[in-house]
Parts: sequence; structure tokens; C-alpha cells
Amino acid sequence: MNDILPGDVEVWQHVERTTRDIFSRFGYGEVRTPIVEDTALFVRSVGEETDIVGKEMYTFNDKGNRSLSLRPEGTAPAARAYIEHSVVSQEPLTRWFYMGPMFRYERMKTGRYRQFHQIGAEAYGSKHPVQDVEMMDMVVQLLRQLGLSDVSLNINSLGDDTCRPVYQAKLVEHLRGHASELCDDCQKRLERNPLRVLDCKNERCQQIASAAPDILQSLCEPCRAHFDEVKRKLDAVEIKYVVNPRIMRGLDYYTRTTFEFIAAHPVLGTASTVGGGGRYDKLVKSLGGPDVPAVGFGLGLDRLCLLLKESGQHFGRPTDLFIAVADEGSADVAFTLASRLRREGLRVEFDTRGGSLKSQMKLADKLGAIFALVIGEAERQSGMAQLKPMAGGEPAPVRLAELAETLRTRLVSS
Repeated sequence: MNDILPGDVEVWQHVERTTRDIFSRFGYGEVRTPIVEDTALFVRSVGEETDIVGKEMYTFNDKGNRSLSLRPEGTAPAARAYIEHSVVSQEPLTRWFYMGPMFRYERMKTGRYRQFHQIGAEAYGSKHPVQDVEMMDMVVQLLRQLGLSDVSLNINSLGDDTCRPVYQAKLVEHLRGHASELCDDCQKRLERNPLRVLDCKNERCQQIASAAPDILQSLCEPCRAHFDEVKRKLDAVEIKYVVNPRIMRGLDYYTRTTFEFIAAHPVLGTASTVGGGGRYDKLVKSLGGPDVPAVGFGLGLDRLCLLLKESGQHFGRPTDLFIAVADEGSADVAFTLASRLRREGLRVEFDTRGGSLKSQMKLADKLGAIFALVIGEAERQSGMAQLKPMAGGEPAPVRLAELAETLRTRLVSS
């Protein structure tokens, strides 16, 4: 788990602002769910045989001896809230997004933490492929707005209850021919949930999985038609994609469309997936809710921010004005002036410790102030001061009573 300090937090704030802007254009409203949920929610939704539930969840008993877990992902809590508040009876189509911390006890990698932050979105009520593509389009537009161009979209279909068992039988036949070569975890998965073998990070298991049958060759006609329509609509909005039959995702609730966004950047090393999602038409019903189709995704906010930091972009609003104090008697005037300018919407700083004029101007430079102003006895008496551009140029005289208006004009032209 890590701290996010000033200097870094501005990147996070930029991503969060951009997310809210882009997602609102698509009609998605923000939902906030508790960080702690009933453990059974994740066992039923994510899957008892997944690594998340089996190895990675932070689970504990509370004082009422109830088993609770820190949320490891955002889809199950959102689905629980959708059911609990009977949202389906209020609107036929629901679009939500969320941002917040998730928790998994997993192996550490670049951009991966045990408290990590996620941006996610869920849409309930539409079974049509266009809803799948709207989700992908929303991520693509977010990434473009952030200036992250080296991210590719990989898509796949996991089929449904009709065709997936057919594929699973073919997969088991292939894996059993290599059972002794699989890692211990995958030997257990082979009997309980063979699709999870395709998610294993063990190098030998990956080699065996790469030679497994292609799930797209086993799709039933409705699933094939759904996937073809997804591709057609992606083409229609000019979104480039790669069909990747190895995209499985690590959760049990997916059906039909799955997708991942993969970054080609050395800073992430082998942890190159920045997010993914897919369709989960059976999840809401399996949790005791109505039979409502749904699709969603999650993006790793930590990894997005890491990529943005490496991009060389600058974030955060600079200091408009730094007020320096030439003598102790001017401190009250500087403080009052700073307060008035801040109320006018300007970003103003000064050194509350006082100190030498040289040390104050060094701080102004460090803060990246656009302008600086020195107040001493002469400025107090005359009501005039010199507005100094910190990037160079001649200082300009300014009336202290008109400083806000003058500063705004100069900021626009600078």
C-alpha cells in the first residue's frame, strides 16, 4: 500500500476530473459503495475457485462474528447495490461509474499494490452488442483525452451456458494430456474450473495454454452473431482492436464479450494490462436479483497515473502570485491581501514563516509562481507595488486595490 503525495496527487486529480467529464458525456452517474462487504457476496460473484477469493481477499470477522471482506473489485458491490435499492423498478437502463480503493493480497509488480485504485463502470438492462461497444468506446475516449495512445484493445468471447461447456470439454482433454506439467494450482483448477488455467502466470502453464483449442471455434450461433456485431460496431466507430482468444479475465461471472486494454510501455514491465471487462448477463440474477443483462469494466488508476507521469505532461494549476514581505511590519498587509485575492479565485501563496527576501523569492521560484510581488513600508504607504513576471521581463507597477483585476488581465496575456 502506498501514499500519494502532492506532486503526484495532481496527476490523480487530472485523471479523476477527465473521467467524470468523459463518463458524464455518455450518461453515466457516479455510485459509491462501502469498502467492506459481506464475504459471501464475492464468493458467489467472483467465484470460490478464483485466486481473488481463494488467496487474495482481506477477510475478517467483525464483532458480531460476521465474515466481512475488503472489496477486491467493484462489480459485485455495484450489483449488490443495484439489487438492494430495486433500481430495476425505477429505470429500464442503468449506467453507473465509480472510483475508489480495492484490496487484494497479491504479488507486487510495477503499478500494482495491495491497496489499488480502480475506475469502473457498469450498465444494466441492455443485452445488445452496442452496449458492449459503448463501454469500450468510453474507455478509448478517456485514454485519448489523457493522451495515452500506446494502448491496444484486445477482445474475445467466452460464449454462454450453451457453448461454453462444449469448449470446456475440449480444453480439459487438451490439459489432461499435460496434467503432470501444470503447476500445483492449475492441477486443482483442471478439476474444478479449467478455464482458470488459461489465466495462470506460470510460464509452462502459459505454454500449454497457448496450444489449447480456440474458444472462438466453439461458439454457438447466437454467441457468434453477438461477437460479430461487436466487431462490426467497433469498426463503425473506427476503434482498432485485436481479436485475442486467450483473453479470459480472472473472474467467473463473465459471459460472451470480454476485453482488455494493454499498454505497450516499458514502465509497466510485464504488468501491461491497464484494464478490462466484459458482459455478465447472469450475475445480477445469481445474486438474488432480477434477470437483468449487464456489462462493465475496471481500469487500474495506479497504472494510468504511472503512464501519465512517464508521458512528460504537466498537471496541476500553477501559483498565480507569490507575495513576499520585505519587513516584519508588512506581514499583516500581505496576509490580508492574500486572503482577499484568494476570495477572488486567484491562487496566491506567501511564506507564513517570514524570513529573508532572498529565501522568500527562492520559494516563489520553487512553487512555480507566475508572478511575484514584494510588500514593504513604501508599498504600504503608497498603495502601489511592482508586479514581477517570474519567467523574466520587466516588473510593472500595480495598485494594490486593483491587483485582482490587473493580475487576471496579465495571466490571460502571459
